[in-house]
Amino acid sequence: MDVTEEKGNILGTAKISRLLMKFSIPTVMTLMVNCLYNIVDQIFIGHAAGVAGIAATNAAFPMVTISAALALMVGDGTAANISLCLGRKERPEAERTLGNGVVLLFLAGIVLAAAMLLGGNFFARLFGASEAVLEESVVYLRILALGLPFQMANMAFTAIIRSDGNPKYAMKSMMIGAGINVVLDPIFIFLLDLGVAGAAIATILGQIVAGIICIAYLPKFEHITFHKENMALRGAVSGRILVLGFPSFCMQTATALTQIVMNNLMRDYGALTVYGSEIALSCYGIMMKIYQIAHAMFVGVASGTQPINGYNYGAKQYRRVRRTFRVAVTVSFVISFVWFGVFQLGGRLLAGLFVENEPLYVEFAVLSFHVYMMGFFVYGLPQVTASFFQAIGKPWKSLLTALSRQAIFLIPLSLLLSSRYGLMGALWAAPAADVLAFALAGILIFFEFRDWKERGW
Repeated sequence: MDVTEEKGNILGTAKISRLLMKFSIPTVMTLMVNCLYNIVDQIFIGHAAGVAGIAATNAAFPMVTISAALALMVGDGTAANISLCLGRKERPEAERTLGNGVVLLFLAGIVLAAAMLLGGNFFARLFGASEAVLEESVVYLRILALGLPFQMANMAFTAIIRSDGNPKYAMKSMMIGAGINVVLDPIFIFLLDLGVAGAAIATILGQIVAGIICIAYLPKFEHITFHKENMALRGAVSGRILVLGFPSFCMQTATALTQIVMNNLMRDYGALTVYGSEIALSCYGIMMKIYQIAHAMFVGVASGTQPINGYNYGAKQYRRVRRTFRVAVTVSFVISFVWFGVFQLGGRLLAGLFVENEPLYVEFAVLSFHVYMMGFFVYGLPQVTASFFQAIGKPWKSLLTALSRQAIFLIPLSLLLSSRYGLMGALWAAPAADVLAFALAGILIFFEFRDWKERGW
């Protein structure tokens, strides 16, 4: 008898609200702790090197997002396919998926690290570094590239381990890595006087430890077993992983493209204002670091629903899928309104965490939080909807929803509005994109559930 059948799977029987808490809270904590890698670096760098240091590291940040895109494509695609296979009682296929996913992950990490090490100057300029901060940005980028395979293993295994019903394990690994980073940052930055390079070294050491802990979970899977022979890549298995994970890849890639476009707009149009390129670039950078914490909550809730929806959709328990979606949407709206208040009222406090005694920096930071986050109260629905479509094996609808805010709306609007209204036009593009993405997600989910109703589901 299949181990899953014998023991039963809580995804198909337990109370949905409890399941969502079980899977979402550790995932949210894991992602938020991952954000601390960058935030802690920025706080120490801001106090050590000021606005220029933050601008330099922000110009390297799109590399982190690109690595996340590859890691989540493999990790989310592997996790989604494992959940669907287990729901259909296809354990051997789930095990082949795991083996192929591990190989794809490490191939992606090695290739990306090599590209960043060899093309450091090119990528730093592409990501928006001004001439004043180019050298430090390249140093930071190249050191971080050394830890990319481990960072990507950590991120990808978060989703894969969650699909096995053990999200707390991934959370613990991430917290250990972040703890190492927090302890080492002041030592390398201040005590050893390594500055930006010290922050990068502390970061990759924490990521290496966290990645090793995640890899060590391979022999501990409960519902499936890792077999070395399943590491031989198969076109059909790898293809399903990449197709199901492609929306996650596109969403993170769109985030990276948004960062690159906005960094360049901040640099170019900031130079035409009293704030200058470095202040505009650094303020956008610290705003994105705080934004990543908020975004992590939505991703955690959305990702937490994925194994629940995937298993129950595979098991044809459609009512549980609908209930899971409704609960996730409710939670996402609560989070949206809370963070909207934080961004509108707490800009000065948030900016002061990074740099002190810089009036122009604080002024532009408060303005950025106020304008850029004006539409954040409707931010959650597209995240939950994209994860829903991914979990039920409809990657193209998931892709459309995932790309809507950034690739379809934000990037074109930022280029259009900045060409007419300069720096402020770039900032106002974000709330417009939030509202449009919300409307698109609402339309897609309305027609999806109407189709279910017509089928008698």
